[in-house]
Amino acid sequence: MGALLSLPLLAVPSLGTLMSFGASCCGAAACSAICHQCGVFKSSMATRIAYAFLLLVNSIISWLMLTPWALKKLEHLTLDYVNISCQGKQCYGYVAVQRVNFALGLFHFLLAILLLGVKSSRDGRASLQNGYWGPKVIVWLAFVVLTFFIPETFFQVWGQYLALIGAMLFVLLGLILLVDLAHTWAEYCLGKIENNDSRGWRVLLIGSTLGMFTASFAMTIIMYIFFAQSGCAMNQAAITINLIVLLITATISVHPTVQEYNPKAGLAQAAMVAVYCSYLTMSAVSMEPDDQQCNPLIRARGTRTTSIILGAIVTMLTIAYTTTRAATQGIALGGNSSHAYSKIGDEEGEHTLVDQQPTSRREMRAEALRAAVEAGSLPANALDDDDSDDESDDGRKGEDDERGGTQYNYSLFHVIFLLATMWVATLLTQNIDFEATGVAAVGRTYWASWVKIVSAWVCYAIYTWSLLAPVILPGRFGY
Repeated sequence: MGALLSLPLLAVPSLGTLMSFGASCCGAAACSAICHQCGVFKSSMATRIAYAFLLLVNSIISWLMLTPWALKKLEHLTLDYVNISCQGKQCYGYVAVQRVNFALGLFHFLLAILLLGVKSSRDGRASLQNGYWGPKVIVWLAFVVLTFFIPETFFQVWGQYLALIGAMLFVLLGLILLVDLAHTWAEYCLGKIENNDSRGWRVLLIGSTLGMFTASFAMTIIMYIFFAQSGCAMNQAAITINLIVLLITATISVHPTVQEYNPKAGLAQAAMVAVYCSYLTMSAVSMEPDDQQCNPLIRARGTRTTSIILGAIVTMLTIAYTTTRAATQGIALGGNSSHAYSKIGDEEGEHTLVDQQPTSRREMRAEALRAAVEAGSLPANALDDDDSDDESDDGRKGEDDERGGTQYNYSLFHVIFLLATMWVATLLTQNIDFEATGVAAVGRTYWASWVKIVSAWVCYAIYTWSLLAPVILPGRFGY
C-alpha cells in the first residue's frame, strides 16, 4: 500500500520520481513483511473490500487523467516521450484513461486464469486471492507503467470496440443480478412468513413494497416538474415510457396466469425493479448536458468544481460497490451461492452412509459431519465450525470462512472486475469534450444518459421475461 501513498510524489520530476520508486518498493516490501507475519485475509469480506478499494483508487486516477494538469505532469515525467494527443487535438487523457484501466483489467484477467478451479482456502492458490497484497500492488503499478510503452493505436482500437463491448456486458450483468436480487428478496421474506408466521417479516415485506412504489412515483413527479419542460422531448419520452412500463410490469406480476405458474411472483419484486429503473431514468435526465435548457441542476450549481468532484467520487464508489456485489452474487449466473460442500447421496436411491475408508482421523470426522449435514441433523455451517477449531495446514489459527468452500467463484469475481474496468474507461471517455478545461465531469454526456435510459428498459424486459418464462416454458421451471 506504500505505493499508493507515494503517488503524489509523481507530480515532482527527477528526484520525486526516484523517491516515489523507492517509497513504492519499501512500502510494498513492508506490506509483504506484515502480511507474512499476520497471514492472508481469513475473511472473504475483507478480501472483497480490498479489491473494491483498489478499483476505486484506479478509477479516481483514471478520472484525474482527464485533467490538463495531470497530462502535463505525465508528459514531463516521461521526458516528453509520451505525447498525449488524438488526431491533432489535445486528448485530455483519452488514451491515458484507457492505459490505466487496461492495466488493472490485465491484472484481474491474470488472477482469473491463475485461480481457476479453486474451491476452498485449503487450495494453495487461494492465498493469491486473499494475500500477497504488497506484491500484487507492485504488479498492478508495473502494469500501469508498462502500458505507456504500448502504441496509442492499440488503445484507440481497444477503447472504441473491445472496452465498449465489455462495458455493455457489465451493465447487462448488473441488470440481471438486480432482477435476481428482487426475486431472492421477495422469496426470502415469503419463506419467513410461511414458515414462522412472522408478523414482523410481513410488515417488512409490505412496507418495503409500498415504500419503493412511493419512491418510484415521487421520482416520476419530480422528473416531470423539473426536467420535462416544453422542448425537452427526450426527457418527456424517457419519463413517460418509464412510467408506462412500470405500470405494465406491476400488472403482469399479479396476473392470475403468472400467479398460477409462479405463486411467489408479486408486487414486491416489481417494486424493487420499478424503484431502480426510475432511479436510472432520473439519473439520466439529471446528468445530461444543458444545451437544450433541460437540466436546471447544472444552471443552479454555484460551486461547480466542488459538485463535479463530489459527483465523480460518488460515481466511483457506486461502481466499486456494484462490481463487488455483482462479482460475489453468483446465483443468476449458475454459480455457487453458498459453500461448495461435497454432496453425499446425490444420485437417486443412493444411501447417505459413509462407505469409503477415510485416510486420516480428521477426514473421518469430516465425512461424519458431512453425512450429518446431508441428513439434516446438523446445520451446514457445522463444517465451518469444525474447521475453525483446527489448526490450518500452514500453521495459522483463527477464523476462516472459506475452508469448507469458497463464498464465491474466484475466477468469475475477477472477470467481473475486468468488465468493470472497461465500464469505467468507457464512461470516462465516451463523447469526451476536447475543448473542456478544468475538472472533468463524469457521465455528463448524452451517451451516458442514453445508456441509463436503455438500461432501465432492458431491466424491465428481463424482469418481464422472468415472469412470463414459467408460463411459456413450464417444463423448465419447478413452480
